[in-house]
Amino acid sequence: MTGLQYTLMESIEPCVKKLRKQFNTHITKDLKFRKQQLENILRLINENKKDIDEAIWKDLRKSEMECYMGETSLVIEECKYMIKNLQKFAKPTHTKKRFLLNAADKTYIRKEAKGVVLIIGPWNYPVNLLLLPIIGAIAAGNCVIAKPSEVAAHTAELFGRLLTKYLDQRTFAVINGGVKETTLLLEQKFDHIFYTGNGQVGKIIMAAAAKHLTPISLELGGKSPVIISPESNLEVVANRIAWGKFFNNGQTCVAPDYILITKHQVEPFVELLHKAIVKFYGEDPQKSESYGRIINERQFDRLKAILDKINPASIAVGGKTDKDDLYISPTIISPCLPDDSHIMQEEIFGPILPIIAVEDIEEAISIVNSKEHSLALYIFTDKNSTYEHILENTCSGGALVNDVLLHFQELSLPFGGIGPSGLGGYHGEASFKTFTHERSTMVKSSGLESINAVRYPPYNNDKLFLSQTFLGGLPASLVSKLSSIFKLFAALYKVLIKKKSN
Repeated sequence: MTGLQYTLMESIEPCVKKLRKQFNTHITKDLKFRKQQLENILRLINENKKDIDEAIWKDLRKSEMECYMGETSLVIEECKYMIKNLQKFAKPTHTKKRFLLNAADKTYIRKEAKGVVLIIGPWNYPVNLLLLPIIGAIAAGNCVIAKPSEVAAHTAELFGRLLTKYLDQRTFAVINGGVKETTLLLEQKFDHIFYTGNGQVGKIIMAAAAKHLTPISLELGGKSPVIISPESNLEVVANRIAWGKFFNNGQTCVAPDYILITKHQVEPFVELLHKAIVKFYGEDPQKSESYGRIINERQFDRLKAILDKINPASIAVGGKTDKDDLYISPTIISPCLPDDSHIMQEEIFGPILPIIAVEDIEEAISIVNSKEHSLALYIFTDKNSTYEHILENTCSGGALVNDVLLHFQELSLPFGGIGPSGLGGYHGEASFKTFTHERSTMVKSSGLESINAVRYPPYNNDKLFLSQTFLGGLPASLVSKLSSIFKLFAALYKVLIKKKSN
């Protein structure tokens, strides 16, 4: 049992209105204020590490190592980065003018906050995937409403208390709740909605946002494939895939979803995967402190149903379950067909890994392209030409060569999907841009009005020629350029001087 209390329904609309009123006071425009809030998030993490680890353990049985690697370390780094670079990101950028007509004018892009934003976090990484977009939104100067996932109830309860304690409640609020609370929340008008979760809910978010024409970011998922080339070191590949697949019990949006490997490599690869699993988690992973658990019975039942439909002869490794402990052992399915109706249609999101035998890399590419664009694509090869060929002939949100998961942890890379795997990106400067309105601004002089006679009616051939020159530029050849300059002065004389004297 947890102490998670849902937000009162009648308080949701007033909460949004309160934040909008505060945003209009411009309190969040102050860079010092933004930095202070980011520093407060740093303090929150550093001062509550034990409580954070304990809450995540209760929800997902995540080890302290996985909590640090997959949750808090990224939040700490992102806060520090934003604090260090905030002034640079918020500074207006001047543009190089492309039309002669505007040569004497000032043109620049202002970096302005969008307003009141809603951030809906998932349950699988309940700290990282909630706080990273919050950091970007605060850095950009927005007021923020955070909606943690009620599925990770212990973490949601903890951060419902901590976020409102450490952050300024005039500009920040937490809404806890389930479907009813989230539905009411989505009826409110926001200036940006950021959602991390599954595609089915993503469609609901998108439909709700469309009613207010609210821009959105969707961080979804999909079936992220792994392509293993024939020359790869299979022991290294097995170690890295076993680590990444079973990290957080396979409940990772960019976890390897299925393996594509040439037929002659399948048997030795399965053996090496099994060895890696035993090396990492022991002969009985259920006793390992390093092996997590499924989040709840609903997800357990979904995964158990997948296993029950698979031919027992195809379960090469694992397949053991314990509902009372929400335990599913690291499981390898081999052989598996690329169009298997039980396991190759939807994202697995658990510790089950199908292995598909292919004739060659071209068949692997064909299988990848037969499915929806994934959030990640993993390639193992020692040949640059091989991974370049695969990248040129496939599409995915992100890609990583010779490892798994770690491109998400590298915050210098924007992270996001494409098509069904997501919309928009974030991390680092990309997060700041996601929550920023780039306001194009031009400043012209109120003087030199006589020059504007060129664009004012009544129109004639001289004005047309001047407009073509000012907007289109001079011809490329020297002879044509000299001729145009002569015509330019003649037209200017007729339009600006002769007419005036008349």
